[in-house]
Amino acid sequence: MSGLSFLVLLVAGVGWVYLKLNGGIGTFSADGISGDRPPGSSGGQNVLVIGSDSRSGENSRLGGGTGAVGRSDTAFLLHVYGDRKHAVAVSIPRDSLVDIPACRLPGGAWTAPRHDVMFNAAFSVGETAEGNPACTQNTVEHLTGLRVDHTVVVDFAGFSALTSAVGGVPVCLPHDIHQRDLSPKMPTQGTRIFAKGPQNVSGQRALDYVRLRHGIGDGSDIGRIKRQQAFVASLIKKVKSRGMNPTTLLPLADAATDAMTVDPGLGSADRLLSFAMSMKNIDLHNTKFVTVPWRYEGARIAIVEPDADALWAALKADRTVDGQDASGRRSAGGDRAEDGATPTPTADPLPGKGIDVAVYNGTTVTGLAARAAELLRSRGFTVTTTATASRQDHASTVVAYGPGLRSEAEATARVLSGAGTTASDTPGIQIVLGSSYARNPAAANPSPHPSAVPSDVAGGARSADDNPCANLSYG
Repeated sequence: MSGLSFLVLLVAGVGWVYLKLNGGIGTFSADGISGDRPPGSSGGQNVLVIGSDSRSGENSRLGGGTGAVGRSDTAFLLHVYGDRKHAVAVSIPRDSLVDIPACRLPGGAWTAPRHDVMFNAAFSVGETAEGNPACTQNTVEHLTGLRVDHTVVVDFAGFSALTSAVGGVPVCLPHDIHQRDLSPKMPTQGTRIFAKGPQNVSGQRALDYVRLRHGIGDGSDIGRIKRQQAFVASLIKKVKSRGMNPTTLLPLADAATDAMTVDPGLGSADRLLSFAMSMKNIDLHNTKFVTVPWRYEGARIAIVEPDADALWAALKADRTVDGQDASGRRSAGGDRAEDGATPTPTADPLPGKGIDVAVYNGTTVTGLAARAAELLRSRGFTVTTTATASRQDHASTVVAYGPGLRSEAEATARVLSGAGTTASDTPGIQIVLGSSYARNPAAANPSPHPSAVPSDVAGGARSADDNPCANLSYG
């Protein structure tokens, strides 16, 4: 749901919305932002986007979190590259175990640092209805070593209003979804809230869709993040397909700004529009949605090092996740990079160009995911995640693909020895490496064949014949 403010920042930079923005922008105090911060960058900019599930105000009728304390539901760090043509949104799972530095309480006192606690606990420091975005910002800066230039908070009401203003977003459900899938403590499955198959969702239904964690995919927060990322991409595509004109943009601006809370640096129409205008040339095709490298730590998520540090270092250097320089700086030869674009290849196109994959080690062989990721990158793939699978007893390698990605999955399987492909409920492409790949990592598989998908990737996905979403693309 935090994709709402990402969308607003991409489309609100049109002069027609200026008069509509002035009255609706809320700000939070900068008093709680730490004085011990990473240095700023002369290249790209970093925007922390937080989705709040508080029950306060209009959110109470939309099924926010229990109690009056503001809680963060989702969060990502949006890095806008120096060329203003590329961007990457790095999701940080709310269950991630992190260190929370000293944070300011409402009365002015500061807390002691906390170690190895859930990431979303930072937003609840002080237990106020509006949450503590400054504490979350301090935590992200401490975690990444990157200076956060701006912070944006969006609530349930804003997300619901935006999806209605755009006329709904297309999604596809692999099977029926019932009330207990949304509220797992219910004693019975309840009534059906989503029917199997493609459909358009807006308002409360859109909110229910992105909040789903159980009854679809693997039931994890990681699976939900991937579905939210795909939803945001579909939402942005829908907005842009309607045209950038006053008729379509004014309802979106109204819906978004009423539900946004921003840092003082974005707290006026002038500042918000100036920042939005700096991103108006970012195309969806040049925007990546990734998750910080992770692995399971019991019921929680551990951030994997040194992989995560390598990601933050790449962003600090203004390099894209596939290794390209997007800073817009002049090259050593004195020529300015053309919009951060990849140089025209002199050889045949790389088989993985334009394909994003996540790689999981399903064996006990140390470093196997990293080695496979290196191979995939050399073939043009963008590796968004390397992590350890929840089980390490996989015999063969499986490439699980979400809706509309069958051909991309087959291209991926051809690069990995002995790999098979299978349809999955989860958006994107997830690779689980098996022991067969560990024994023979060099040979490619010329004709991939279907294989059973591991439960830690797709949560018991149906075959392509049974899955109504297998051949559809949403976002």
